[in-house]
Amino acid sequence: MKALILSFVLAGAVLFGGSSVSRAQAAAAPERTISERLDDLEAYVNNSARNASTNAACRIPGPGPGHNAFQMVCAALVLFMTLPGLALFYGGLVRRKNVLSVLAQCLGIAGLVTILWWLCGYSLAFHSGETARGWSLVGKLDWKFLAGVDSNPNTDYSHWVSHNIYSMYQLMFAIITPALIVGAIAERMKFSAILLFMTLWMFVVYFPLAHMVWGVDGMMNGVWNAKAPIRAIDFAGGTVVHMSSGWSALILCLILGKRLGFGREPMPPHNLVLCMVGTGMLWVGWYGFNAGSAVAADVIAANAFTTTTLATAVASFTWAMAEYVTRGKPSVLGFCSGAVAGLVVITPACGFVTSTGAVIIGIAAGLVPYLACWKLKAVFGYDDALDTYGVHAVGGTLGAFLTGLLASVKANSNLANNLADVGGKMDAANAATQNGLAGLVANHMLWVEQLKAIGVTLAMAVIGTTIIAFIVKAAIGLRPSPEVETSGLDLAEHGEEGYHAEA
Repeated sequence: MKALILSFVLAGAVLFGGSSVSRAQAAAAPERTISERLDDLEAYVNNSARNASTNAACRIPGPGPGHNAFQMVCAALVLFMTLPGLALFYGGLVRRKNVLSVLAQCLGIAGLVTILWWLCGYSLAFHSGETARGWSLVGKLDWKFLAGVDSNPNTDYSHWVSHNIYSMYQLMFAIITPALIVGAIAERMKFSAILLFMTLWMFVVYFPLAHMVWGVDGMMNGVWNAKAPIRAIDFAGGTVVHMSSGWSALILCLILGKRLGFGREPMPPHNLVLCMVGTGMLWVGWYGFNAGSAVAADVIAANAFTTTTLATAVASFTWAMAEYVTRGKPSVLGFCSGAVAGLVVITPACGFVTSTGAVIIGIAAGLVPYLACWKLKAVFGYDDALDTYGVHAVGGTLGAFLTGLLASVKANSNLANNLADVGGKMDAANAATQNGLAGLVANHMLWVEQLKAIGVTLAMAVIGTTIIAFIVKAAIGLRPSPEVETSGLDLAEHGEEGYHAEA
């Protein structure tokens, strides 16, 4: 009984003592009006700018817990796309003697890119270039070593998500993009050459391109930069991720050459079960990729989630049915390839198109990349081992273009913003002109800007990859010896085997 009474006394002391401290702290802070409190609450719920009061103490400090939690989950889902999703998808498609080499390449790229991101990659991609003209090709280095990237929001990108969480979310994009290239050059490139190539490629292609499209003053950030000379839109990475990796993959596989025995001996996937499991993981993780690009748990994220589901399912079915018609059998690999193609093509459009637009994209994604993988590769004879070019380059380019045709204000009200080219300022009187994003969408001319962005992306990927590949080739060589390639990369490069024969 004494112990119970003592417990109540201590609890009361803590309760009333804590209340006294809280009252003292509250008394020390400036009093906020009911209106200011409601403004902050409404802004949080609607993912809009915080209280506009000039008195910073009248605003809610720190990030919004709901949006922040959403973004952390999405970041984890995007990493899940690479590890284990892409690793298993690619690993199942190669021959058994090379399965571990693909897994090691995905793991190695994840670690390498993370170091580069911390070093200066995030700063180059997302810091403002701060040029007098109002747009830039790459960011400044003020955030090197993630200096100043703390848990408070950076309002250039979000009012309610911590800056460090945003940087980690974008890191996951930076990890998966070079990992996609692995599919085209699988089974025939040295691990050391891959690491060196990817290091240079991130600086020459990815960091500048991410800044141009998504950076606050990027030259192709049509939604948020009033002075962008190219008013293109890319919700989650059609140009930045899929076009850049897909076209780079084609150039690299051409320079590298074909696998030994390509065209003379069969090279079927060693484990389609792994491939299907990896596909499912990619599909699940892609919700973080697409819905998470809204950088908030809001209505735009909900639309991106919906359109991603529709396009992916339709594309998977369409690809397999196309096989049914042309080859007589719908394959599991066809369903898997169609799903990935649907994910790729909807990516730049998911936050900008309606449900009907997503279905149209799904049908196109199931047919065009299928024809590229089936016919184009056969006609030109290049050894795109796992169809990275056919799915990601062709699909990413198709998605970027279709975004310009199908983007709708009904799906995303930001497409109606007043970014008109009037001294780089928002001007409502000129918003409906062809100069502004709203005018481009209303007049059905956005596809022209999308073609410009496609051209820039294509040039950066092709020219950059060509230069980097020949530098690496001259420095350390690209391919292992014929003996190593014949015996498999797993033992020679990593000293391990994915499978051991039964005794």
